[in-house]
Parts: sequence; C-alpha cells; structure tokens
Amino acid sequence: MSERVIRTTCAYCGVGCGITAQVAGPAPFAGGEARRPVTITGDKAHPANHGRLCSKGTHLAETMGLEGRLLHPMLHGKRSNWGEALDEVALRLRETIEQHGPDAVGFYVSGQLLTEDYYVANKLMKGFIGSGNIDTNSRLCMASAVAAHNRAFGEDVVPVSYTDLDEADLILLVGSNTAWCHPVIWQRIEAARSARGTKIVVIDPRRTETAEQADLHVAVAPDGDVALFNALLAEMDARGLAGAAGVLPQDLACDAGVLPEQFAALADLVAAHPRMVTVFSMGANQSVGGTDKGNAIINLHLAMGRINDVGMGPFSMTGQPNAMGGREVGGLANMLACHLGFSPAELRDVAAYWNTANICTGPGLKAVEMFRAVHEGRIKFLWVMATNPAVSMPDSGFVREALARCPTVVVSEAIADTDTTRFAHILLPAHAWGEKDGTVTNSERRISRQRALLPAPGEAKADWWIMGQVAQRLGWSDAFAFNSPAAIWREYAGMTALAVARGKALDLTTYAQLSDEEYEALEPFQWGGAYPMAGRAMQLVPVQPLTPKAMDAAFPLRLNTGRYRDQWHTMTRTGYAPTLAQHRREALLEVHPDDAVLYGLADGGLARVVTASGAAVFRVGLAEGQRRGDVFVPMHWTDVMAGGARANLLPDQRRDPVSGQPGFKNTPARVEPVSSAWRGFLLRRDVVAPEGLAWWSRSAVKGGWLYELAGDDAVPVDALLPAGERMEVADVVRGMRRIAMRGAGGGLEAALFITRSGTLPARDWIAGQLSSEDGDPMAWLAGRSSTPAPDCGPMVCVCHGVGEKQITRAIEEGATSVAAIGKATCAGTNCGSCRPALAKLLAVTLAKEPAE
Repeated sequence: MSERVIRTTCAYCGVGCGITAQVAGPAPFAGGEARRPVTITGDKAHPANHGRLCSKGTHLAETMGLEGRLLHPMLHGKRSNWGEALDEVALRLRETIEQHGPDAVGFYVSGQLLTEDYYVANKLMKGFIGSGNIDTNSRLCMASAVAAHNRAFGEDVVPVSYTDLDEADLILLVGSNTAWCHPVIWQRIEAARSARGTKIVVIDPRRTETAEQADLHVAVAPDGDVALFNALLAEMDARGLAGAAGVLPQDLACDAGVLPEQFAALADLVAAHPRMVTVFSMGANQSVGGTDKGNAIINLHLAMGRINDVGMGPFSMTGQPNAMGGREVGGLANMLACHLGFSPAELRDVAAYWNTANICTGPGLKAVEMFRAVHEGRIKFLWVMATNPAVSMPDSGFVREALARCPTVVVSEAIADTDTTRFAHILLPAHAWGEKDGTVTNSERRISRQRALLPAPGEAKADWWIMGQVAQRLGWSDAFAFNSPAAIWREYAGMTALAVARGKALDLTTYAQLSDEEYEALEPFQWGGAYPMAGRAMQLVPVQPLTPKAMDAAFPLRLNTGRYRDQWHTMTRTGYAPTLAQHRREALLEVHPDDAVLYGLADGGLARVVTASGAAVFRVGLAEGQRRGDVFVPMHWTDVMAGGARANLLPDQRRDPVSGQPGFKNTPARVEPVSSAWRGFLLRRDVVAPEGLAWWSRSAVKGGWLYELAGDDAVPVDALLPAGERMEVADVVRGMRRIAMRGAGGGLEAALFITRSGTLPARDWIAGQLSSEDGDPMAWLAGRSSTPAPDCGPMVCVCHGVGEKQITRAIEEGATSVAAIGKATCAGTNCGSCRPALAKLLAVTLAKEPAE
C-alpha cells in the first residue's frame, strides 16, 4: 500500500504546532470512506514547535475514527440530503430576514474553523445578510486581550514572537498553567532556563503544576491582577525605571492579596531583568476586568520600554488553533473585517470590495448578548458552527433555554451527539480535523496550512462550501462562487490592502496572487515580522482595579474553572481517545484540605457546587496548592460525558464592559457533600445513557467505555447492561454485586461492579478485557488477572504509558533528576507536560525517610 507524507497543523491550542502525518492509502477525496492508518509526528521544520508535540497532538490519530461522527444532513431528527437541507436553511433564513429584518439572524462560530471558513461566514453575515450579529467562541477566551491591544496599539497585534521566549531573562506567566495548556511553549521556557538561566514567575491564585516549577509563585487574589501590576509599575517608577506619570490611580491601596515578601521578590526580579516577556492567557482574560488586566500588563512594558526588541514584550497566548485567524478576518462582532472598524469610510470601502449593497451598519451582538437576544426572541435564526455553546457558554442553563426557544437552530458539526446538536432543527455534517483544508494563524501571528489527510466520511462537507451553497440559494452566487480554499484565501489576502491603506500592520497583499499550486505548497510565515509595532504609535491606558465583591454568606467560596492537561474544550474530540482519558477520568472539584474539613468533604467522595446560576456534582480531590476559600473545577465535561458535571452551568452572565468577555474565573459559590446508597462502575463496548442515577461519568477505554456510577435507588441493572449471557456473584451483607457478560466472540462484552459499603477493584485490568476476544469469566468477576502484572500506578506520562509507581521505583533505584527519570522510564521525554508532576514525585519520594 502506498504511503503519503503530509505536513499540516495541529487541531488544538494556539501554539500552532506543525505536524507530519504519514497516511496509508490514496490521496484525499479520491473516494472511499474506510479509516486508514495515520501516524502523527511533530514537524521538525515548523518554526512553532521544531518537531515537539504535546500529549493531545501526539495522540491525534486516536480521534480520527468514525465513532460519533455526523455523516449525513438531518432535518428534525431524520436523515435528509444536501439539496433538501440547504434549501431548508436558505428558506428559513430568507423568511426570517423578510419578516423580522437581518438583525433577527445570528451566527455563532468558532476558533476551530479555518480562516477561509471564517472569512466566508463573516462576508455572508456582515456583507450580504446585512447584520453584525456574528460572534465566535473566541469571545470566551481572547476578547479582552484583543480589546487591550486595540486600546494600546490601535490594532489587534501581538507584538512579540516565540523566539523572544528563547531570549528572555525573565518570563512572567499570568493566569497561565503553561505546562498543561501550552506544553510546547513550556518546553521552550524550560530550555531558556537551562540555556541562559531565565527566571520564571507564575502569577496565579492556584499553585498549579506550572507554579510548582517556577522560581517564584505569586499567589494573587482572584481578580487582583490590575492592583498587582499597578503596584508593580508604581514601584518601578519609584526606582526610576519607568515613566508612569498620568497612568496610575491616586489610590494604590486596593489589595492584590499578595504577601509583602512575594511582592518584594517580584519587584526585584522585574527591576533586574530588562529582557522580560509577560505571557498572559485565560486566567487573565476570563474576567469582568480582563481588558484592564491586559492593559495593566502592557502598561508595565510600555512604561519601562520593554517592547519591540529581542526578548521582551507582552504576549497574549491564544487558546484555540485559529482564534487569531478569526480575529483577522472579522469573526468578532465588534470588528468589520481585516482589522477594520465600522466608520462610514471603512463600511464604504468594504462594501465596494465585496460588491454589496447590504453591508451592515455597525457592530453586532457579542456572544452573551447574542444568546440573551435568542432567549428574548429578538434573534429567531441561529447558525452554530463547530462549537458547543450549550456547554461552553457561561450560565449554560440559560443558553439551553434560549436554544429551546429559538424558531430555527442550524448546527454545522462533525459530531452527531453534542449538548448543542440536541437542540438543532437542521444538522449539517462538516469536516473534522484531518479532512479540513485551509489556513490557521497561531499566537505569534504565524500562518500555516492545514491540509487534508483523509477523504471526508459520509456526506461531510467543508464549512465554507456549506455557507457558499446557502448564499447562492439566496441569490448571491457571484460573491460566493468559491471553488476552493485557495480562491477564498486570494480574496481575503487582497482585502488586507484596505487595512494597509489605513496604516494597519495586517498585510497579506504579497500573498494575494498565489496560484492553487503555490497555495498548496505554502510554507508557514509570520505576518508583521518579528516586531510589528516597532516605530508605531502606542499608548498607556489608565486602569483601575476591580472593586472586590462583598462576600455573600450563601456563597462563601470563589469558583475558578479551567482546563485539564490531556483534554480539549467540550471533549467532542479528545473524549474519544482512550490514551488521553487516562490522566483524569473524571471531573474533580479541587479544594484545599482545610476547606474540605470545614465543609464536610471527603477525598474521593462526591460534592455539589452551587452558585446563583445552578448546581453541578463533581468528584472531590484534595489539593494543597488550592488557595483557601477558592475551589476549582474543569470545564470539559458535558451531558454527553457525565450526569450533571457541567462547570459552565455555574458562572453567571457578568462580562467585561469593554470586551464583552465573560468572567469564568471568580464566581461566588458554596459546596456541600453528596452521599449515595451505592456506588460502582460499568464497562461496555458501546455507549449507554444512564438515567435515574445520583451521578455518573464516562471515559474512553480501549475497546469501549468506562462508567463511574452512584445512586440512591435500586441499581438499574437491565438498563445498564445489554441483553445476553450473564455471570454473577453477590455478597448481600456488603451489598456487593458483580456481573460479567460474554460477547459472541468469547470476550468480555460488559461488566458491572456495585457495592454499598465495601471496596471496588481497580479498573485498569478489567477495562483492558474489553479489547480482548477471549478471557476467563472468573477473573472478570474477580476484577483481576489470575497472573497479575506489576502495578504501574496511576498514569502520569500518557505519551509513553508510564505510571506513578514506575516513576517512584526509578527514583528509589537512583534517579535523582527529571532527566534521569526520563532516561530510566521515558516519562517526560516527549511533550514535557508531565515534567512538573515528575519533579513533584521526585521531591516527595526523596524527602521520605528511609524505612527502619
């Protein structure tokens, strides 16, 4: 069988890592739907990663199967065809505009789209439907950084490059668990420390895995960043190192929650290291004061002259693979296109370029406002593309009410069953990663090609094609007669001439005449060069700290949300990867041990988190690094993957007044223990939807699914297990019941383990039996092999499958550094995201006294 090697770009975070994919079989779109082997490695020639990949990128091939895919258009829950589905979309769109006007239409798009898809969506909405009501899920992660850039630089420009991290002597990480969320960037930071002694400071309420490895952890209070950076700027001004006149507020007394000795250490490091990069991410942006946080950071760099030179500058790290590309083409409601605004002259020029008489008249509704308009009936046609707002939006219960009320919900998706597709009247099957063809822009403004590896399955189509077909049915054929991503690219790149004419840094005009062949072969390039703001006007922006909210006795804690190392967004992709599920199989409520005692929570038990917006249930995990009075939950779990563990149900709709970005990171909350009459776990080769339980959660294992369960009523055995031959043992005294089912081929088909007061066996061995075609039923019921293999312990390094006990044994046998652990076990030698965990295990193990 022939093998092709294709260079493409990773599907995950804003680092924008290059990938080399070895694909067996014919060229993409040559016909056929069978999944073919794909081998993923890092692209050593790509300047973003030089061959490195994180755990998610390394295991991308596990997410390329057909399980869960939406393969055909669906109308009202029934299979349809493209002609009928597109006609229905166009008809409902036309009727909505005619009866209620263009502002009754909304598009909610995604940083998972390619730039060419984004461009077509923005052109269709703002240029031809005639409304500004297109916004993106990047509003939830990057909007405050965008607003801060616009206020300081007059344009949304990141003024640094990854190479500045290599050359910096001091790196401040603000609201960024870099080792988990941007592991390849963390590797560059580690390399800089090794090569030049770079100092690392983490400013974060939580003592994260990244903070564990920093030279200094500044445990700022939630939303204390502006107060901290204002105080830091004042200190630098007092030392004669900054020019802060007219910028700082008169009263600097607002408390950032930082210990005096921590502040003194931070100030000394900043004063001593002119080559300073400040990386800020979701922990800063996702706040009702996120824009001011961004400007407080930028102010420090501007006032000290630490920008536009090697190894220095403020660096906003994006969360999604194409958040930057969407910002460039106008995917945010408050931008027109190509970094242009809504002045009469800009509207006139864009209308002329697009040859339209329907140009919108001004900005549209931002994400939270958009769903409020849907809820209130002002938006009657909503098209959601490549995102899952029923989970990811704040106050997601309210969002679900809005979706249920909307007369027309169209969803373009690669996955059939998501929390959002359940509300769709029209479902349109879209390409997934590995089938997409176009470009993305990473956090350092580097544009890379994303190339198709495999033919699209079923009837899945490119997002740009879907929108173009609808536009043509509405009578705009000439404007949307694109026949390839290359044709869209040429139009978009040519349009940046309008930005250049207004002095903007976004300039792709050199690439506007690429042939199809040149586009196909396009190498990664960085628009604006290394320092696009050099020689351009910049300004300091006075910012005020947020006034701390008065504590409510009903909600005495502060809830923070964030990401896990090996999962992505709402798990519609990574949730299907057995390897990535090993690190954290459940959503944990991380709480300081003292707070756990105060509120009656037990490690490994269940707890309910309650806010003014709703309640959700999580497994409890005690965490010494958690700030007292604060709790943390991950944002990934959905109603498809768990029963009641949706983190974004909990934050309210408060948002930054400048950017419109919601404040996910500081929600008043309370916690309370949850008890159950029984608990257990279920293994099945196929998916089941548990009902009537107190709690459940599922994760992928090789060959099927592992469900953790808890309930108060009778165990619904028949609902949980498939029909077939059952083998069972029970202990009435302890309320123990174990059932195993043999499949037609002789292997384990399903197993259910229940207890009311006893213990449950480890999951790993019995879960591994799902992928075997034979086995010993007595061993299945015992939950362990008759000839057990060495216990590796909880998984730490998923890249190489190394468990905690293997690492501990290596340390006990003489490994005295993270590098030595890697040499002995391979742990930490690929993506590096587990290296903080290795360092912690090393410290804990070496600190133990020798046995007597």
